[in-house]
Amino acid sequence: MKKRVVSLLSLVMVVSLLLAACGQKNEGANAGTSADPSQAGGENPVEISVFAQQESGIDLNTNGFSKLLESKFNAKFNWQIIPTDGAKEKRQISLASGDYPDSYMLTGYIDQFSQADVLKYGKQGVIIPLNDLIDQYGPNIKAAIESNESLRSFVTAPDGNIYGLVAYSECFHCSYPNKMWLNTKWLEELKLDMPTTTDEFKKVLEAFKNNDPNGNGKADEVPLSGSTEDFGVRIIPYLMNGFIYDDDNNYLQLTNEKVDTVANKPEWKDGLTYIKSLYDEGLIDSGAFTQNAEAFKKIGDNADAEILGAGAGMHPAIFVTERTQNYNPLPPLTGPNASYATHNGSGIAPGAKFVITNKASKEAQIALIKMVDFMFTAEGQTIGLAGQEGEGWRKPEAGEEALGQGVTPEVASITYEEGKGPKNYAWSGMGHFYMTREYRDSYVSAKDIYSPDGYERRLYDATLLYEGNEPKELFPYWAVWMDPTETDEASMLQTNIKSYIEQNTLQFVTGNKDLDKDWDSYVKGLDQLKVSRYLEIMQKAYDTTFNK
Repeated sequence: MKKRVVSLLSLVMVVSLLLAACGQKNEGANAGTSADPSQAGGENPVEISVFAQQESGIDLNTNGFSKLLESKFNAKFNWQIIPTDGAKEKRQISLASGDYPDSYMLTGYIDQFSQADVLKYGKQGVIIPLNDLIDQYGPNIKAAIESNESLRSFVTAPDGNIYGLVAYSECFHCSYPNKMWLNTKWLEELKLDMPTTTDEFKKVLEAFKNNDPNGNGKADEVPLSGSTEDFGVRIIPYLMNGFIYDDDNNYLQLTNEKVDTVANKPEWKDGLTYIKSLYDEGLIDSGAFTQNAEAFKKIGDNADAEILGAGAGMHPAIFVTERTQNYNPLPPLTGPNASYATHNGSGIAPGAKFVITNKASKEAQIALIKMVDFMFTAEGQTIGLAGQEGEGWRKPEAGEEALGQGVTPEVASITYEEGKGPKNYAWSGMGHFYMTREYRDSYVSAKDIYSPDGYERRLYDATLLYEGNEPKELFPYWAVWMDPTETDEASMLQTNIKSYIEQNTLQFVTGNKDLDKDWDSYVKGLDQLKVSRYLEIMQKAYDTTFNK
């Protein structure tokens, strides 16, 4: 299943991250092709051992960007390469062995150090603080941290140290992952309007189920489906957001800067009642709660007839291949209490994708921080993600428009060859270091949102429908730092509470538990799992991180 998840995420990464990342300003992008004589001189290269996750289609030993960095910074990489499958476990084994490398250079979206890892290994001295190195040799990193409060919160530990750098990519469409895509071809066939409320949505699903919108004379339609992964495909968050905010993560809310759970509130119960009504009428595919993305896509790609009415997902290509143009975004629905959209901090995962260990020599430390500093520039980030001009990007042509409104177009991608994957001239996901919203918005995208080159604009436009619909206050779980002495306790509580909420949610929706008879017992169960203690730790983390 991991291979499938990575495959699906690759579409986002290649279509939106790899290609869109070409949007930063690229003055002098070809300047990085030759070594810097002032740094290289006639000295022997600095040997640097690096643990890395090698994506399909890339050979880090012969990779064009690897060779560029070696030349530019007079270095020689000794790669410890692992495949993407089992990446987390292999990283943990590497650290536990004691025979770990000078640096870990990870992809971020496949695996990276968690905040708890960063604090743990930082305290142990296994990974070293980068503060002094950044001050002396990382002017671009330093400037970004000083000017970007969001980046600063991600990388600065409670003790003031910077133990690692996050994969900072302000992916706009990733920041609102829990979208719903409706089969508008079926709407037209049945002469229905786009629903705007939870009640209207239910009526549309009923029409999809009962009125044969695919016209084959069979009752084979699947009104609504999803799957179980982490890229917006779970159906409950979208549906619940008309009742109470569902972050699809920790089930936390922030009110007047006080952290609380949403999962024991009357509004949560009302949301479950609504979702159960859809399930009871056969409007929700029962597989949506158990199937993986591959099974979900088999529904969308059903060969005999188009059978899917609505699909949850960050983008429609997750669940359909050839019919993506038939599925258009359904804005947040207005329910009895709200019309929220789940926001997740621009899709940036907390932790660190790049660290330097205590095995690195001073020369290796300096070379590594200079390399990363290069990737904090427009030139380095673009080449790292898309190679040299003419490889993964080209200059804009007359009439082409940037993704962001009113933004000057800087770089256009050459046509993406679907299914071919990353090219060996760049690092793809491993090159994600500093892509701001401005960076990504300056990427050229076709005006035709249904063309292959217009897919990113299609996702951008869809996300505009969700932007600003999150609550005024959000618990920023992606950016808070916990007290190191409480990390293990918080992790255990979080795991148990989240699992309990999700198991009971499924039982209530499917009828294995009765919402009227079993609700009070469910709430007591949350209390027994020490939800109050968990909230106390989260409150402390929030206050500490934001200096309240």
